[in-house]
Parts: sequence; structure tokens; C-alpha cells
Amino acid sequence: MSHLARLLALAAAFALLVLAGCGGEDDATESTTAGGTAAAAAADEPKDTVKVQLDYQIRGNHGMFFVAEEQGFFAEEGIEVEDIRIGTGSADAMRIVGDGQADFGFGDLPTLVTARSQGVPVVALAAVNQLTPLGMCAKNDKHQLNSPEDLKGLTFGAHTAGSTYIFYKALLAANGIDRSEITERTVTPPYENFLLQDRVDFVPCYIDAEVPELEAHAGGPGSLSILPGAENGYDVYGSGLFTNQELVDGDPDLVQRFVNAYLKAFAYVVEHPAETAQLLAESSPELEDKKDVFQAQLQADIDHTFTSESTEEHGLGAMDREKWENTITTLADQKVIETSPEVDTVYSEEFVSNAQG
Repeated sequence: MSHLARLLALAAAFALLVLAGCGGEDDATESTTAGGTAAAAAADEPKDTVKVQLDYQIRGNHGMFFVAEEQGFFAEEGIEVEDIRIGTGSADAMRIVGDGQADFGFGDLPTLVTARSQGVPVVALAAVNQLTPLGMCAKNDKHQLNSPEDLKGLTFGAHTAGSTYIFYKALLAANGIDRSEITERTVTPPYENFLLQDRVDFVPCYIDAEVPELEAHAGGPGSLSILPGAENGYDVYGSGLFTNQELVDGDPDLVQRFVNAYLKAFAYVVEHPAETAQLLAESSPELEDKKDVFQAQLQADIDHTFTSESTEEHGLGAMDREKWENTITTLADQKVIETSPEVDTVYSEEFVSNAQG
């Protein structure tokens, strides 16, 4: 199946899941006794305390952190998570972890390459989304995005410091489009209202996140015209787990134990999306009505982005050197980065490899 077919199938599956209320209640009510027992058994052991920085507001693919804590996987590895903080974008998450204000983070992996090229010492530990779900979205009754050429003459809205802006610049460069041919408007996330109110013509969108909710407000399924990045010169990883180079060098044992717990939770999330969605919804009062959305996001990723040929051979979270080299080359060729970091500095595959045995 092509990238385009996979991404559009992802969006369609997500929309159907949201409309159907997602179901899956049996999964959501499964017992967590085993995890609780493991956590209790490890409760008296001294633990390393860490902080986690997310890229944005909580969504489905953040579930591994919450599951690892709830099921006792972190405790089993001698780790206590002091805080899981929501963020304002991948670039900020990279800076926070790079500065040592948090120990582990989650964010867009091409943004990690950009951060590393700017001297931010962050290292990818696991690729969660093996296929980027980023695309450009316009209202179908206003503009048809059949190719990148259709973006010319339109008004674009995005946050200029985030992963979506990196995607925007790379997409234009890959298709020979000068930014002067587009009117750029800086807006704060979430971008959806700016599109719905016709204040901009197109916005970046995560096909496994915003699209179904945006479609619901724009007129239902099919009301958006979507231009997937993966089909138009942006064949890179999506989001993943990362840390600080100093932690990798200074305490690789802690990094290994964290990855062990994270990947155990990753496998659990894939097997129990409804339970994970419920846990995410219970993580904050303002999220209590979003269980169905979280489950739809997770199911879309389970069906389309969590796995690849690489993960089939090496397990969830696996990373491929050739794809990292392609990512760096893509960003460099498209002038998104001025200096290309060495591929061995942007990721470390040993921790996933060790965890998978």
C-alpha cells in the first residue's frame, strides 16, 4: 500500500472510530492487578527520579508513559517519574531536555535532527511513528490540494518554532516552491480555528490526531482536502522517544532501564488501546470526555504508523540507519538545516536492541 493510501486510510479509520464511539469496553475494563502488584513489590526499593517532557497536549501516542507508570513498569526498573509535562511544540521539548530541565522527552524526530544541527544535545532512543502523519489541510469547499503546486497563492498559518513549520519549509523546498509564493501568517496552536474561520487557507495537520475532529467542524468526513507529506518529498520518521546526550554518556544504565519500561508499555498499548485511552482520559479533568478520541488516535497509529519492516524485524521502536541518513539529507538538501549532524549523533539504537533482547 502506498504512503498516500495508508495515510488516507488512517484518517478514514480514525473518523469512523470517533463516529462509532470507539467501543472496546471489554478492553477498557481489563484488570490492572498484575501491574499494581509489580509496582507494590518494587515500592520500597530506592528509585531514580526522572522528569518527562511531552511535545504538546496529551494525545494517543503519549500513552506509553502513563501505562508504564500505571502498570508498574517504571517501578520494576527502579524508576520514579516525578512529572509528565505537556508542551508547546517539539522544538521547545528538545530545548528543555537538551538543557537538562527534563530527562526524557517525546517529539517530532526530524525536529530532533534540526535541534542537533543547532547544537542541542538530544538523542533519539525509539521511533514510535515509523511513518510521518504530517500533512497540509484545507477546507475542501475552498481549495483542492492535489499537489504542492496548489499551495501557491494561498495563506498558510502555523507556529514558526515548531515541528510543523520545519515540515512546511521542507515540503516547499522538496517541491521547488519559493516561500514568497505563499502568504505566511504566524498563529498559535491549535491552528484549526484559524482554518475554520477562513483566516488562513491551509494549516499543517497530523492525520492521526486533528483531522477527524477538524472534519467534524468543517462539515464531516470528506470536508477537508489533505496533502500528505509522506507522498510529497517528506518521507521521514514521525515522533519518538529521546533524551539528553549527557544522560546517555553519564548514566546509560538509567537510559536502558527507562527504554525497557517504555517498550514494555508500548507493547501493552498496542494490545490494550481502549484501556490506554481510558487512562489518558483520567490523567486530567479537562480530558475526561476524550477517551473515544484517544482510542481512535491509538487505533489509527496501531493500524498505520507504529509498525514497519524495521519493527517487524527488530521490534517496536526500532530505528533504521538508512532512514535517518535520508532524513538528514532531506533536511539539508531542502535548506531546513545549515549544518548536517553526523548520523551517529542523532540516534542510538543500542537501547531498543538491548531491550528487545
